[in-house]
Amino acid sequence: MSLISQNPVSRNRVKAKRDDDYDGQDIGNGSESDSEISRLKKIKKQKDIQIEIEQEKEMKKLENSLFGSIYSPVEFGVEAEENTQYVAEDGSALFFLDSSRNNAELYEESDYEEKSKKRRAVWVDEEDEKTSINIAKVNRLRKLRKEEDESVISGSEYVSRLRAQHAKLNPRTEWAELDSGLRNDNIYDDESSDEEKGLVEASGYKNVEVDDDILRTTEDLVVKSRVKLLPGILEYSRLVDANAEEPSNGPINSVQFHRNAQLLLAAGLDRRIRFFQIDGKRNTKIQSVFLEDCPVRKASFTPDGSQVIISGRRKFFYCFDLVKAKVDKIGPLVGREEKSLEVFEVSPDSSTIAFLGNEGYILLVSTKTKELIGTLKMNGSVRSLAFADDGKQLLSSGGDGQVYHWDLRTRTCFHKAVDEGCINGTALCTAPNGRIFAAGSDSGIVNIYNRDEFWGGKRKPIKTIENLTTKVDFMKFNSDAQILAICSSMKKNSLKLIHVPSFTVYSNWPPLNKNLHYPRSLDFSPGGGFMAVGNAAGKVLLYKLHHYNHA
Repeated sequence: MSLISQNPVSRNRVKAKRDDDYDGQDIGNGSESDSEISRLKKIKKQKDIQIEIEQEKEMKKLENSLFGSIYSPVEFGVEAEENTQYVAEDGSALFFLDSSRNNAELYEESDYEEKSKKRRAVWVDEEDEKTSINIAKVNRLRKLRKEEDESVISGSEYVSRLRAQHAKLNPRTEWAELDSGLRNDNIYDDESSDEEKGLVEASGYKNVEVDDDILRTTEDLVVKSRVKLLPGILEYSRLVDANAEEPSNGPINSVQFHRNAQLLLAAGLDRRIRFFQIDGKRNTKIQSVFLEDCPVRKASFTPDGSQVIISGRRKFFYCFDLVKAKVDKIGPLVGREEKSLEVFEVSPDSSTIAFLGNEGYILLVSTKTKELIGTLKMNGSVRSLAFADDGKQLLSSGGDGQVYHWDLRTRTCFHKAVDEGCINGTALCTAPNGRIFAAGSDSGIVNIYNRDEFWGGKRKPIKTIENLTTKVDFMKFNSDAQILAICSSMKKNSLKLIHVPSFTVYSNWPPLNKNLHYPRSLDFSPGGGFMAVGNAAGKVLLYKLHHYNHA
């Protein structure tokens, strides 16, 4: 038994062989007339055309089986129709396919298909064409017969009749019709009333493709509008710890999200800075940096996201370049005798780093050159800093109980006032919009001020928060300034979330029967969807705030 050759004989050779056969036949039958010869030649040409057509069909069938249906889309239950007319040399049609009867039957079987847009089949079973089904043998399939004596049909015909029977027994509802004409007629009476109410409707399904695309995705069909956050109860859920893959061996003193909302920094007294990719499920660890001679008191991304500033109770600080993955040791600062640079703030424009110095001095360092570019001097000791107005202004507070406003362009103090009820200021925070700021003290009192009113001489805060009983160590506004987080590291679960528009505390936070331990740091993701809390147990607790759609 031999294999079939995949190198077919040339068409010219076949034609030459047939011509020889015909010539031999003509010589052998010399008595045949010229009309008989012309008839035989015509038959020969027709056979050649048919052979060529069959070869093209075979090639198309082979290409479709290898590369999919590239010449015509495959449809469920619809046979491929070939309406092409094959033309002879004299211009007359050799034959044509009459599909009028099939079209009539198709319309009777599936009337709804003409009203809907035909869709390309995702997958077609080639065995349907080869399968034969006896619909007369099974009682429940006899209703699919068109004629009484009909018994065996093909698989594709069986699928088509089943679809038609289903459409007959389960007619589609009006709201699901894709035909714009039918829909427009039904909704015309209600258009005016809906427009008066300001409702937006998908009138008439005018763009069928767009409507189909909506149903082909797993995204939310209804997107929450940017409404205001409601007070009272905060909707949230606990996720996998941000540093679950590698918890810290010491307290977490700093957590912060990168501007891309996917990278989280966690640093603490174990002298390691860890980076995690936050997705709420796995929170994969990306990298870890070990500093041999500096237990980390604070680490912060620069707002442009290119560097990480790391400090501790040392005369120097570190800068980690995220692009080059390189750590640089900077300091001590020239002309200064500070033994600790553990507290600092980075300006929103990433141009300046402000460190707390000795005896009320504020040290201004350039983020580019890492050199001291200036100093500011308070009357008392300085304990907290906060930038405002895109880095053009700086707020500071400390041992004298006053809040200073500095203009960094002239490096002068243009306003100073007493924080009501404060003896020692311990924390400052400004809202992203710059309209309000919060000042915390060692007594646990947090005062919220309007900046314009505070500059205008009104010393009374717009709200005083008294929910903490120990020193306020940290405060943070979220991205849209609707939530203010205040915490104290001296007491367990001492973390409160304030609804800023109403200046009320959320009653369901901290969570009941859930131990936050001693909170030491907190940050919100840029989109507000995540909240990370670092505690003294070395864990970074991660929460999802349901009001916000994006991280």
